[in-house]
Amino acid sequence: MLFLLTLITLVSFVIADPTPALGSLKVRPTTVYRPRSQDAFHRARWRSLHLEESEPLEWVPHDILGPDVEDPHTLAQLARMSGNAYALPGNKNWYEIDHSWNTSFPFGYEDSENGFRGHVFMSSNNSTVILSIKGTTLQGPTSKQDKYNDNLLFSCCCARVDFSWVFRKVCDCYRNSWRCDNTCLSKALIEDSLFYSVGVKLVNDLFFLYPTANLWLVGHSLGGALAALLGTTFGLPAVAFESPGEHLAAQRLHLPIPPAHGPLGPFLPAVTHVYHNADPIPQGACTGIGSVCAQGGYALETRCHLGKSIIFDTVNKLGWKVDVRKHVIRDVITKVLEAEGVEWEEGRRVPLARADPDCVDCFKWEFGEFPGGKENSFGNASISTNINLH
Repeated sequence: MLFLLTLITLVSFVIADPTPALGSLKVRPTTVYRPRSQDAFHRARWRSLHLEESEPLEWVPHDILGPDVEDPHTLAQLARMSGNAYALPGNKNWYEIDHSWNTSFPFGYEDSENGFRGHVFMSSNNSTVILSIKGTTLQGPTSKQDKYNDNLLFSCCCARVDFSWVFRKVCDCYRNSWRCDNTCLSKALIEDSLFYSVGVKLVNDLFFLYPTANLWLVGHSLGGALAALLGTTFGLPAVAFESPGEHLAAQRLHLPIPPAHGPLGPFLPAVTHVYHNADPIPQGACTGIGSVCAQGGYALETRCHLGKSIIFDTVNKLGWKVDVRKHVIRDVITKVLEAEGVEWEEGRRVPLARADPDCVDCFKWEFGEFPGGKENSFGNASISTNINLH
């Protein structure tokens, strides 16, 4: 509510211009699919989640202006906005962005322990609004909530890696012998305190304040995955940088998605993931009890993404070794997206965005209805590391 009141005050000083002008950011026509009404969407999701019943939805195509993800400058600017979600203007880790996007409003910073933070960037004529969501901070006031959301969204089953993780698990859905209860997982993901639920309320506020504007979502790491989930929920363009796989979380959240094949033709959410192959996190490769992620208390096990992915081959093109320290947004901006003279694919300054329909997460786990046998909840222990993720 505080965020909404703050924006209402600020919006009163900004007069919308009906002519779309996005400064140096390039746009392209984008078709998104949205349910006939959000009420129908949430009703269908509720029935799926609580009654295990499906409800047909009428999906309506909308033609909007989305970001041109084949333009390197546009991607770099969106990455800079994603990096700025970690900071406030004037801080040393604030990235300069094009002058036409210098109007921004922070959210979540009024509460020192509020993990769901970021900025709302506005085009000079108020025609496009970009919601930038903060990712994980390893050491700081939001670290505990960040880790809780990471482990709940991106682990196969309650962040259970082995017996030594009994004090770090985030839910009570593990049964035994690599079995995990689906209903338990879904209920754990819909708590109002989780970042996804907070994000739904924030996007609704932005729709109220900017009913005619194009709304885009961006973020890095956890923030990018949340942008993808919210973009899928509302039928909005989203660009995620170096994010863990969120496809499994979307299933557990029971997000209704138009059928891949039907009267509307082939469908993919307007979600674009951008990452490089020297970062193990978006590839679901920072796993196992000996990994840096596990030693830090993170179970980032998923690798399947919604939408399409743009993958930069930094291993072969730049000679990078696979290293979790390459996850930082600064390297993505300055050494990948803004790199000069690199032809990432033949004749292309940005690799082609591709879908991976055959991707499978958590293949050794069995998911189903396994009532009873719940473990006791021991909370989520914290182990500090010296890796900076932003």
